[in-house]
Order: sequence, then structure tokens, then C-alpha cells
Amino acid sequence: MDHASKNIEALIDPNAIKEIIKILKTNNRVCGSVGSLFTTQLQTFFLEMLNVYKVYSERISAAIAQQGAIATKMSLVRTMRSAKKEVLRLLVTFIDKSGPPEAGPQEVAQGFIPPVLDPILGDYQRNIAGARDPEVLTLFTTVISKLKHHVLNDVPRVMEAVFECTLLMITTNFEDYPEHRIRFFEFLKSINQYCFPALFSIPSEHQKLVVDSVVWAMKHTERNIADTGLDILHDLLMNVTKTPNVAQGFYQQFLLSLIQDVFAVMTDRLHKTGFRMHATLLQMMFHIVLTNQVTVPLFDPSKAPAGQTNQVFLRDHISNLLIMSFPNLTRTQVSKFVEGMFDLKMDLPSFKTHLRDFLIQLKEFSVEDNSGLFRDETEKKALEREQAIMAQRSAVPGMLKPSEVVDDDL
Repeated sequence: MDHASKNIEALIDPNAIKEIIKILKTNNRVCGSVGSLFTTQLQTFFLEMLNVYKVYSERISAAIAQQGAIATKMSLVRTMRSAKKEVLRLLVTFIDKSGPPEAGPQEVAQGFIPPVLDPILGDYQRNIAGARDPEVLTLFTTVISKLKHHVLNDVPRVMEAVFECTLLMITTNFEDYPEHRIRFFEFLKSINQYCFPALFSIPSEHQKLVVDSVVWAMKHTERNIADTGLDILHDLLMNVTKTPNVAQGFYQQFLLSLIQDVFAVMTDRLHKTGFRMHATLLQMMFHIVLTNQVTVPLFDPSKAPAGQTNQVFLRDHISNLLIMSFPNLTRTQVSKFVEGMFDLKMDLPSFKTHLRDFLIQLKEFSVEDNSGLFRDETEKKALEREQAIMAQRSAVPGMLKPSEVVDDDL
């Protein structure tokens, strides 16, 4: 580093880059072993490490500007990217292992996070899609999950840098950038869980992008992405109901479209394994309306008849939506189904059964394997069967392996 301080070109030598990668990997292993005790060691080279990251970022960007996307395949660029990734991995390990007294959340948030934002976020936002490192998303997911409200004020800035450009990368189709896709929704989930107020301190158009991205995830054909989208929406709705100052605006802008989107996913035959969460979300959203938690109109008052209520509007809206989507259904079938969904006395298992009976009536589902709709019941029966077998075996001395024996005294 002393040599590099006199001649920056020394950092660009391939052998020097490989040596830096080795040093970073060694420090990463040490940090993973000693945890927060690594703080003193990191402070000795923290700013120099960020300068190295910045130098490599600038050189990679210059190469791409001169030669286009093909530059990312060049040996020197790939080596510099490897060094950048090791910087990010070391930061992830340090933040994940940080803790009092050496590195409490507030100390890390104030001492280590601000210098990281400019070089890493700026580089990610400026770069072409193929040169963006998914480890950046992992880093800020770790920052938010570990430091929680201590970085609340930094979250809007992070979102501004990574959210829209990453969303454009992953929503072009369902195949490109799979690692970015997974990391992106983990990032969004961490914000929802630990820094929820930050989602409503960003511009309204970005708030819409957040909801749109969750809906896109729900519709994804890859099961883990779809399940993550459903989980994020569930947490989002739970948080909104606990935050009165944002709830009504959120309901007015998004609730009706979210109900339609969950219905669309539930009835598209590609997402049967998510049925339990589909039912949970629908019951939650209907309950919000039926218990008068929505005080703003979900309809256009200028076009609605006098005395229109949200409950009546939603019932009519869902009925018309189903009749238009499934012309083989009669109005009597739809009316009976909708009345059942609006029954506040119905618990979740009964609500699920009601939805499942309706789905099986549909022509689209009647000729298919619908075992995914019964996944919860199948798993419950399998567990009960396993427990019964274990009980029979435990009744006979010597039938259980030592590893299967549960010692209540331990």
C-alpha cells in the first residue's frame, strides 16, 4: 500500500491484485473466528481498503466505457472484480459478527457505514447490469438485518441507489441474473422486517415500485422467489395495520389491486404450493375491509351510488371479477363463494377449505393434479404417521438409535 500511495498504477498489477485478494481472504477468515475483536484490526486498514475498492471500480468503469460490455470478460477486469467481491465479503462478515463491547450496533452504524455508502453504492448504480456485484445487495441486507433502526436514516439512500436499477435487471424475464434476484428480495424483506418506516420516507413512485416488485415476486415461477414474495406481502400488510399514519393511504392506493393480484396468482394453476399463504393473505385483506379498518373509499366516490360502502363495493367487485374471469361459473356459484369469503366467523382452516372447494370447481383445475392445494393436510398426516411410528418404536427397549433418544434431563 505504501508503494501504491506513490504510484496508483501499482494496484493495477495483476500480481498485486492477487496478493490483495489473499490478504482480504485471510482477514475474512480471522474476522469470522474472532468476531467483534476484529474491530481494531479493521480500523487499521478500513479506509485504505475502501480506496482500493474505489480505484478498481473506476478502472472497471473506464474499461467498460471504452470497450463496452465485453470488457467484463477481460482477465484484468475479472481479477479486479474478484478483489472488489472480497472487500464486500469481508465487510459482510465483520458486520454480521459485530457486537458489544468492541463494535455495538450504534458504533458500527456511525463509524463504518457512512464511509461505505459513497464508493459502493455509487459504483453499483453507475455500472452496467453485467458489472453489478450481487454481494452489494448481500452487504446491505446484512447491514439492515444486524444494525436495524440504527441505519434507518440511511435506508432511503441505499434504496435510491440499488432498488430501481436492480429491478430493471431482474424483471426483464424470469431467467437472467438469478443471484441478483434472490439477493434483491432478501434485501427488500430485511427492510420490511427491520426498517419498515423507511419504506414510506421514499418518493411515492418508489413506494409503488416496492409493491410492484413484491407482486412480481409472487408471480414468479421459481418457488423460492414466489414464496419470498408472499412472505414479504404478509409482513408488509402486518406492518401497515400497525402504522395508522400510513395505513389509509396504502389501502386506498394498493389494497384493491393486491386482492386482485393474489386472486390471479391463486387461480393461475402454476402456484398451487403457495395456496396456504394465498388463503392467509386474502382472509387478512378481507378482514381489514370487513372490520372497517379502511376508512377511505376503495372506489371512486364520483361514480358510486349514494350510500356506497367499501364492504358492498368489494363484494360486487370480486363477484364481477370472477364472472368475467371464469365464464363457466354461474352467478349462483359465484354469489355463494363470495358470501362465504365475507363470513367473519370463518377461521383460517375453514376459509382455506372454502377457497379450495371453489378452485376445484373451476374447469381449469378439474383436469389437473391438485395435490398442491392439500399440501398442509398432507404434511400434517405425514408428521402424525411419523410420530405414531416413533411412539411404537420407543415402546420397545433397544429399538431406537442413541441419536433418536430424547433425554429430558439435557
